[in-house]
Amino acid sequence: MQTYLVGGAVRDRLLGIEVYDRDWVVVGASAEQMLADGFVPVGKDFPVFLHPQTHEEYALARTERKTGHGYGGFQFHAAPDVTLEQDLLRRDLTINAMAEDQQGRLIDPYGGQQDLAQRCLRHVSAAFAEDPLRVLRTARFQARFHRLGFHIATETLKLMAQLSTQEELQALSSERVWKETERALGEISPQQFFISLQQCGALRQLMPELDLNQSLSRLLQQAAAKELDDEVRWALLCHQIAEENALAQLQQRLKTPKRFQQGAQLLQRFHALLQQPLTADRMMALYQGLDLSRRPERLLPFTQACELIFEAQPESLERCRQLPGFVDGINRIQPRQLVQQGFKGAALGEELQRRRQEWLQQRLADPTDNQE
Repeated sequence: MQTYLVGGAVRDRLLGIEVYDRDWVVVGASAEQMLADGFVPVGKDFPVFLHPQTHEEYALARTERKTGHGYGGFQFHAAPDVTLEQDLLRRDLTINAMAEDQQGRLIDPYGGQQDLAQRCLRHVSAAFAEDPLRVLRTARFQARFHRLGFHIATETLKLMAQLSTQEELQALSSERVWKETERALGEISPQQFFISLQQCGALRQLMPELDLNQSLSRLLQQAAAKELDDEVRWALLCHQIAEENALAQLQQRLKTPKRFQQGAQLLQRFHALLQQPLTADRMMALYQGLDLSRRPERLLPFTQACELIFEAQPESLERCRQLPGFVDGINRIQPRQLVQQGFKGAALGEELQRRRQEWLQQRLADPTDNQE
């Protein structure tokens, strides 16, 4: 029984990147031996165990055989006679198919170290084309390592394109697609994920509502540079979708989490208001549309996104920067003040609306006037 450090931990150490997670492969052992040594089983599809002290993942060396469509269409074989080289052969990219033994010696049967030096994302074997999820994973690694000068090998991009024209890509579950998409949004160069998917044809298959262009790519890059939340990055990516129904279909199909859905919907629906001169009616439409009286936390991500969208439009950018002041003024006019004055029921709502409109009109007429 021998254990080897594998995958991302080896890759990142060679790149000089801090290693956070370590995964191990166990050669020459059975599931019964792992259990006898106190390891805790966690794998459903194949034998993966948690170390009893470190809680790091230890997987039995395994091979796989394609038996059906999609990510789950594989039959795995894990046994003591499976070699380390056989286990590494089933991995996606050469840079992820390296290992270290317990003495720290590098084991690199498929040229991963050379591809690291050449900054190349290259598939390990033709079996790459059997797993459609690898299209998304490769695009995500491009989003992670683009800043270091990485590119996808031509032959690997061809395999990704081949997968994108088959039913295999459609067999991926919504959960798998969104998981990779969300992880890519958090990368240093998230735009490269979508650019890579567009290059191989996968974006048209998985997210046909998105019309990726240089403007959207630049916005994603700027949002990442400013370290804006992933929800803002997703909203920026979707804000140019013309029809609300199209955005709803995209997010329903991907089963996008609610916090992502709402931000994208609000930005798509209301950002254009800032391209027109501000009026009391437009400001109230924005205030009520974002539901800022109950959800004031929505203002910051909305304005962060709008500031990037309107960076080259000085007038719209200035309106965006004025929003916090307007919202603060509106919020100072509260229903409890009117209740104390005897308003109630429908009359309360009407008077609240009237006074807020009146304050907005005064503020727009004289921006220096901060009185309620």
